[in-house]
Amino acid sequence: MSHVPHELADDFPEHAERIHALKLSDAHFAKLADAYHEVNRAVHRVETRVEPASEAYEEELRKQRLRLKDEIAAILNAKA
Repeated sequence: MSHVPHELADDFPEHAERIHALKLSDAHFAKLADAYHEVNRAVHRVETRVEPASEAYEEELRKQRLRLKDEIAAILNAKA
């Protein structure tokens, strides 16, 4: 397991410019990106043991991150 945060621009390097543009022009996308960033940071804090958490909570955070990432990917691919 990598203890590096999964930033959107790193996960979708081919869409880095589009991610930036959508954050500025699409309120729904911006909200999703902000939520992803927040959950992603929480996962990172748990993974690095900065914040202790139960395995169940860590798993739920990972599932939330994956749902958000899937929704973001769908938007990026639909507007491609």
